[in-house]
Amino acid sequence: MAMGTEWETGAVATTVPLPAPVEPARQGGLAPGACRVKLTVVIPVYNERETIQEALRRVRALGEDPAGDVDLEIVVVDDCSGDGSREILAREPGIVLLRHPENRGKGASIRTALAHASGEIVAVQDADLEYDPRDLLRLIEPIRRGEAKVVYGSRFLRGRPKMQLPNYICNRLLALTANVLYGARLTDEATCYKVFEADLVRSIPLTCRRFEFCPEVTAKVLKRGERILEFPITYDPRTYDSGKKIRWQDGVVALWTLLKYRFVK
Repeated sequence: MAMGTEWETGAVATTVPLPAPVEPARQGGLAPGACRVKLTVVIPVYNERETIQEALRRVRALGEDPAGDVDLEIVVVDDCSGDGSREILAREPGIVLLRHPENRGKGASIRTALAHASGEIVAVQDADLEYDPRDLLRLIEPIRRGEAKVVYGSRFLRGRPKMQLPNYICNRLLALTANVLYGARLTDEATCYKVFEADLVRSIPLTCRRFEFCPEVTAKVLKRGERILEFPITYDPRTYDSGKKIRWQDGVVALWTLLKYRFVK
């Protein structure tokens, strides 16, 4: 891959505005059984100096197999980090680096990245090392084969993962709510590992700013009648002391978001 690209004018990074919904750049979707596919991995970053370099190393490894058939694009959005992450990212090769001039939230960062993604398949990756990027190669396969347009990596298909009881209960409640409201059969609505056919996800008018990306995109995908496939993934949760950012209030917002989009567009 080429050296990292940063959207800038002269030496000053250009403000990256929240994009309006982007119409699909290609028509007809992904050709089933395509020999090669371009995968865009979207990574929102906010104050992750302890983990971002290792996270990028693991993601880059997906495209380093000479015999592989995946062309990799990494789109990183720095959400106005103040801990040195921004400076670390500026030195990282092989990424498209976008910067927010103020902190806007994970959902806003994903929306910014989607507007600049050029792959046929898009996957969301956190920067905190909770998820193993090697799982993404399995998750993209149903989309490559034309069997689905959306695939989630589930932390619960192999049983209860290592997570605190309140987090476990909240995750199970979110999955149950999505299933009841939208007639789905999900085990992990709130998983980070969401993989999409790019044309589909770019056509969805997202408005999320923070962690409500997950329930909003889930609700809108299901309302379109798209099937969401799930496959088991590995998961190594971090603690709040080590930098985990999501809080119980975000769970309340997620439940409300699922309920809201059941009845509004």
